[in-house]
Amino acid sequence: MVAGDRMGAAAGGSGVPGARERRVRTGGVELCVAELGVAGPGDADRPTVVLVHGYPDSKEVWSEVAGRLAADHGFHVVLYDVRGHGRSSAPRPLRGGFTLEKLTDDFLAVVDAVSPDRPVHVVGHDWGSVQAWEFVTVPRTEGRIASFTSMSGPSLDHLGHWVGRRAARPTPRALAQLLGQGARSWYVWALHAPALPELVWRGPLGRAWPGMLARSEKVSTADYPTASLPEDAAHGAWLYRDNVRARLSRPRADARAHCPVQLITATGDVFLSERLNDDLAEWVPRLTRRSVVAKHWMPRTRPDQLSSWIAGFVVAQEGGPGSAGAAPAGPVAATGPRAERFGGRLVLVTGAASGIGRATALAFAAAGARVVAVDRDAGGAARTAELARRAGALKAWAEVVDVSDEGAMEKLAAKVAGEYGVVDVLVNNAGIGMSGPFLETSSEDWRKVLDVNLWGVIHGCRLFGRQMADRGQGGHIVNIASAAAYQPSRSLPAYGTSKAAVLMLSQSLRAELADRDIGVTAVCPGFINTGITSTSRFTGVDAAEERRRQRRAARLYELRNYPPEKVADAILRAVLRNSAVVPVTPEARGTLLLSRFAPKVLRGLARVEPRL
Repeated sequence: MVAGDRMGAAAGGSGVPGARERRVRTGGVELCVAELGVAGPGDADRPTVVLVHGYPDSKEVWSEVAGRLAADHGFHVVLYDVRGHGRSSAPRPLRGGFTLEKLTDDFLAVVDAVSPDRPVHVVGHDWGSVQAWEFVTVPRTEGRIASFTSMSGPSLDHLGHWVGRRAARPTPRALAQLLGQGARSWYVWALHAPALPELVWRGPLGRAWPGMLARSEKVSTADYPTASLPEDAAHGAWLYRDNVRARLSRPRADARAHCPVQLITATGDVFLSERLNDDLAEWVPRLTRRSVVAKHWMPRTRPDQLSSWIAGFVVAQEGGPGSAGAAPAGPVAATGPRAERFGGRLVLVTGAASGIGRATALAFAAAGARVVAVDRDAGGAARTAELARRAGALKAWAEVVDVSDEGAMEKLAAKVAGEYGVVDVLVNNAGIGMSGPFLETSSEDWRKVLDVNLWGVIHGCRLFGRQMADRGQGGHIVNIASAAAYQPSRSLPAYGTSKAAVLMLSQSLRAELADRDIGVTAVCPGFINTGITSTSRFTGVDAAEERRRQRRAARLYELRNYPPEKVADAILRAVLRNSAVVPVTPEARGTLLLSRFAPKVLRGLARVEPRL
């Protein structure tokens, strides 16, 4: 095994901006290896992350992730073209040249060349993950790998056992899982056909593939795939022919990982069922799970999220924030589906100083998110941020702003994007209450309630929604409306109108942003025991009567005693499910049904004047 000299990025034509190339010879092939993030001897202690691409890709599939890992997290990042792909040479003959044993030889040759004295962190996608599972479960690589992040590619040994167990006990559920994965894996058997895959890839499919990815997965084709795609895909068919049938029929019984593993699952992957990972804990003693709303090619469509999770996992294995200049971003302590989805994600909540806003911020914190607590109450926002850190937030910050102030919101959006990143989940919660007859509600009263309840939501959606859309990696917006949005009331004309507008805005925005993978949810809580009742405006009465009504309303809500934590739970569940409209309390659900099927009943109830 011989490492060749470094080559300049321009000369190498790697397609990975800023990368330096070298050639590594091993097993009769010459591998093209690209590196980012090492400038001199002082950088030798930086963690080395090796990215392994899948089928029918070349190393350029990782260019977005690699750049972020090097520039934002200070890692030494290594990418290489698998034998027969990109700028690496192909074995001769092709048959038998792509076995997992030979791919492991290639990996060790690359690692010995780029990090001879320290173990590396491996990240694999698709077939890069399939072969990396071999790397982390065979004895000869033990001690050379510090961690493994797997995406969209199972171990063939684990898959063989998964299939065998379900075939041995063909319950209806087991059969459904087998048939479901079999339907997703139709292409695997197609690639076993003699000569046909090569003809198709070198012909019409090779020409159509970039457009197919752009349409089906919204993959940018700016620097990917490379011109070598048809030849890469033709050679890569031997990955399947040399390995799949042999390993599925005779899976290894000792295929246990000898390093920590982070599994990142794309919820919309059309090729792999999430059920394939049901038995994974048996094979991986130290397993961290993550899930992302994406399709199969997430290295191209979700580079920000992936680089953040990879960096956090690497730093955790290296020993924390002090590791080689890497960003302090260890994994969260929380477990379960919410931690898998929200761990490390950036969540901004307005009106976070108390009530539903604080409960929501803490719920996301408990799931390991990074939290920005926003409120015009500086002390309350700071307290929420402190509680969020105690609850498990990776990081938490407090920001002071009046959501009705467009200029202040613009400055907030710019600051958040510049210092913390693009928001993944926005919760527009800030609001004020107002009660009183329409004829007793002044123009100034209307302006106050609309400025906060409606314009505050508009500002948040416009500014942070634009950032999500421009990033092009999806996201979610939650707007807190109210059951008053669809339940008319003679005592809540201004408040109900503001919330009805929020509900319609949310549904319209949901339709507009769906093509950008941005979900929008309107949450309609109902009667919740929060401080909004004691601060609500009551129009048409003097100050003394207003204070009496505020105390009376607060007591009624206390008697109802529906806690804001239940609303927070509904919000997280709604984001996980990408729900459109979420009524929370029984009365909110009941009135929503009446609004759809018996609106006349609600109109009759609206005439009843509540006694305060």
